[in-house]
Amino acid sequence: MSTDVTQAPEATDVTDVAAAPPLAQRARSLAFAAIPYAVAVLAAFVVVAVLITVLGHDPVAAFRAVLTNSFRNQTGMVQTLHKWAPLTLLALAFAIPLGAGRFNIGGEGQMILGTVGAAAVGITMSDLPMVILLPLVLVVGTLAGAVWSAISAWLMESFKINEILSTVLLNFVSFEVLDYVASVVWSDPGAGGAVTLPIGEGAVLPGIGRPPMHTGVLLVLLVSVVAAVMAKRSVAGFELRAVGLNERASKLHGIRTGRVAVTSMIVAGALAGLAGAIEVAGVHQRTLEGIQSNFLLLGIIIGLIARGSLTAVPFVAFGIAVLEVGAGSMQRVSGAPVEIVLILEGLILLFLLMSDVATERWRRARQARASRAKSQLTKGAVA
Repeated sequence: MSTDVTQAPEATDVTDVAAAPPLAQRARSLAFAAIPYAVAVLAAFVVVAVLITVLGHDPVAAFRAVLTNSFRNQTGMVQTLHKWAPLTLLALAFAIPLGAGRFNIGGEGQMILGTVGAAAVGITMSDLPMVILLPLVLVVGTLAGAVWSAISAWLMESFKINEILSTVLLNFVSFEVLDYVASVVWSDPGAGGAVTLPIGEGAVLPGIGRPPMHTGVLLVLLVSVVAAVMAKRSVAGFELRAVGLNERASKLHGIRTGRVAVTSMIVAGALAGLAGAIEVAGVHQRTLEGIQSNFLLLGIIIGLIARGSLTAVPFVAFGIAVLEVGAGSMQRVSGAPVEIVLILEGLILLFLLMSDVATERWRRARQARASRAKSQLTKGAVA
């Protein structure tokens, strides 16, 4: 009995010692990875501060308004979360195909088709109870986005048509589809523009709290967690990463690279369509011209800032949502135009890409120095 008592602490100590180096190494790795982000954000804020000053406004007041508006009260936080939801889905719609080396620039059109599908169901089946109508609205919107992206995926796989070209062109087609639906098919005569009739009450996402936050935010959170887990823990996630890293080697090892690329595009379209359905069911209760806002551009920026990491996308999207919601407050408080925020977001991405180039050059120079030192040591040993 006494022997067991004395041995137990020793086993624990060995485990701790074995676990300590990897944990410390991981912490150092994370800290090192965070440096480029910190430098990029700081440099972007400095450049924008100079620009705001040149325009004759107070940069301190502008930044204070941008960074605090979302957290000042519950209304600001709800607005931020409502902005975060579509931004996260559009960023995932860009980042997932990016993992396979494909570029989905059609998130805008896929989202629009999602709004059209959701509105069509919500208007034509408005008498159905919520337990049937609301899931149907979300599912149809998701499927509409998936079908729209499947067109580009089919053209890419069957005819080798570049997905960038096809997704961009389909965006313009989606504008006309939305205009026709909102102006002709289910037009609201009293709206004074390209706006559809409102969807039925059973198609509206329920709210939480006051002011109400629509429950689509919770759905997006769930989707984000599932996407991150699937990317790291599933066979599909492994194949996606493998194809993105080396498509030829993946094919030689039996991975059906074409199927992986097509699937990634269709999943991306489904996520963008879900974003459109949530905007209809949770925010506007209808679809209208311009409902896609600038979500496509911001989604691409978020995906690139996150470096394609599905785990990082929701966090980066929240930061961008804070900036977007604070833009209006910045203009009211300091007089600086709201476009300053978009410049800030673009500069963060630009400086982050520049830091990647600098880091890569530093790594190569370090390897070259190490190689020369090793060569000199070898020559000295031979001599």
